[in-house]
Amino acid sequence: MPGLLVDLEAVRREAGHFFHNARGSHDWEHSERVFRLAWRIAMREGADPNIVLPAALLHDIGRDTEFHAEGRICHAAVGAALARDVMEKLGLEHSLAERICHCIASHRYRGEVRPQTIEAEVLFDADKLDSIGAVGIGRAFLFAGEVGARLHDPAVDPEKSQPYTPDDTAYREYLVKLRHIKDRTLTETGREIAESRHRYMTEFFDRLNKEVQGIL
Repeated sequence: MPGLLVDLEAVRREAGHFFHNARGSHDWEHSERVFRLAWRIAMREGADPNIVLPAALLHDIGRDTEFHAEGRICHAAVGAALARDVMEKLGLEHSLAERICHCIASHRYRGEVRPQTIEAEVLFDADKLDSIGAVGIGRAFLFAGEVGARLHDPAVDPEKSQPYTPDDTAYREYLVKLRHIKDRTLTETGREIAESRHRYMTEFFDRLNKEVQGIL
């Protein structure tokens, strides 16, 4: 991309090393989709692509650590630390690297670090948008399969069930997180994209419940 100060292909190569054993719900294709969404949102919101785009490629490089810890370790925090090493290796200027690391550290929905810059807000929205709509539904079922969850339980209680268990169905993820994402987006562009994705996802899970009950 013309005018960029960062060698995105070099970042892409380095990031790809962390995804050799990635599971389908959080694989390299997810990072590439987030990259494309982040580029789209950044151009509308006036965010710096030199920060947003490397952050999008690197944002989930700590995901494998979190999965093996069954969610007890924050992949955003791990990813920010790993990304700092990657950017030092690539010779990125320190202040630029730190702004990229902030985006990564603050992109997690359940994370304690909140986005403080427009670039971090763009990455947050791009990552969350890939969790809803048609793609988000597919990813939710992929993750449920990865942790050995059942296909569906319309009576699941999100308050009493636990993640990384047979109760951690796609529908539980919808109740706990996905249905709230539209209202958690931080940019105007993110909110616009979220509207149709949210509507499609809600209609899907409504129909799923009816099909399971034999109504449809």
